[in-house]
Amino acid sequence: MEIIVSSPAASKEVDKEAESEQKLSGEDVEIKTFEMKRELGFTSSIAIIIGTIVGSGIFVSPKGVLQRTGSVALSLIVWVGAGLIGLLGGLCYIELGTLIQKSGGDYTYLKAALGNIFAFEFMWVSVIVGKTSSLAIMTLTLAEYVVTFFGPCVNTEALKKMIAAAAVVLVGIVNCYSVRLAARVQVLTTAIKVAALVIILVGGVVMLFEGKTENLKTGFSGSTDSPSQIALAFYGALFAYDGWANLNNVIEEVKDPAKTLPRAIVAAILMVILLYTLTNVSYLTIMTSTELLESDAVAMLWGKRVLKSAAIIMPLSVIASTFGSSNGSAFTGSRLIFAAARDNNLPAFLSYIHVKQRTPLTSTIFTIAVALLMIAAGDVFSLIDFLSFLGWLFYGLNFSAVVILRFKMKDAPRPYRVPIIIPIVMTVVSIYLVIAPIIQSPKMEFLYAFLFLLGGLVFYFPFVYFKLKFPGIDKFTMWSQLLLEVSPTDHHED
Repeated sequence: MEIIVSSPAASKEVDKEAESEQKLSGEDVEIKTFEMKRELGFTSSIAIIIGTIVGSGIFVSPKGVLQRTGSVALSLIVWVGAGLIGLLGGLCYIELGTLIQKSGGDYTYLKAALGNIFAFEFMWVSVIVGKTSSLAIMTLTLAEYVVTFFGPCVNTEALKKMIAAAAVVLVGIVNCYSVRLAARVQVLTTAIKVAALVIILVGGVVMLFEGKTENLKTGFSGSTDSPSQIALAFYGALFAYDGWANLNNVIEEVKDPAKTLPRAIVAAILMVILLYTLTNVSYLTIMTSTELLESDAVAMLWGKRVLKSAAIIMPLSVIASTFGSSNGSAFTGSRLIFAAARDNNLPAFLSYIHVKQRTPLTSTIFTIAVALLMIAAGDVFSLIDFLSFLGWLFYGLNFSAVVILRFKMKDAPRPYRVPIIIPIVMTVVSIYLVIAPIIQSPKMEFLYAFLFLLGGLVFYFPFVYFKLKFPGIDKFTMWSQLLLEVSPTDHHED
């Protein structure tokens, strides 16, 4: 006899009934619970990291770093330096991910080290603004490039929103269908974007061998001597590297995470450092600093000059790149919602997985629904701008979590131990990156961000701390299980 556990509260009752029935009938009883499959190997893990790091930015507008540093040589140093900072951060997350092998990434580590209220605040920012608005922005960027093929007559905001919404829905279908399909899409789109960057950097190398070095020879000429400007240049480059921690969000679906996680994070970040640096060298070989600063689509200008009639490769690459980033963002973001709901920080049904496909169906649908609302609203770019610095606030808390957990979980097995000086240094770097933009350019938006954090507490205390429920939530949960064929996992917390 097989019994399917249909809700966390029911599981204990099912166990008792099954035990009694077994005693009466002498029949073997199997209590069937559900967990997600480990489908992500080394290749797909690297694809998730690179695919979420490399979006449209490196193709479209890498001018921010050059603008703030003022010189070719210093801008390249910043690109390499930001990548190394990302690598050091990645080493911290390797220890956290191999120590606590539960999906949710930052959320899970903050809960273990600092308590549930810090984990909830991270979830509040990420779910309401971070992950979902990033997904909306990426698909809107994709739409910008798709409409260029239709001509100016149909280049309307309504059409862009429709294309972006269609892309979000397609991403949702892929992620709901199976982990394997989502991983294959990620590998394919990552291969396309890496191939496009390789074309750019090879073109630059060819031009260098042909003697086109006059732009690079300017070296440090024009370099800024302002520490705050250099800090902001690093801030922009680090934003381009953001995504190196995304594999930690889906650790429960990674094969042999103790081996795969460290190898994938280190390999992916080193590859991105190489790609970003050589791509910028290629840009600066083909065009002058002035031309680069005046261009909003650097790769497009590069393609026209080097590829000529084959320049269409560039917009197609941007479309593939943004779709891959959207897929990766939905994949990892839905797991954050899944982990938070499993801990009762969100309604429990958002942690339910499909009984056959073993995908987090309800959290994926929720992610897609919120992203669609943001696309409809339209003005998500300004929202993400003034809250982006909060990302490094939570990074800093997670770097400090490495040190805290050395004491709180001192006897727990650690397949990998980062040298303790690294999380300490990274915590200091994070504090600096949070404070620098506020000091450089204090704005009301930073106050709004603080108020947004406080707003999370308005929901935390009644619905999480005091465990109040929305009327009808139990009936809604029951019907969602019946309609969507979903069930809680066997890791659900009461």
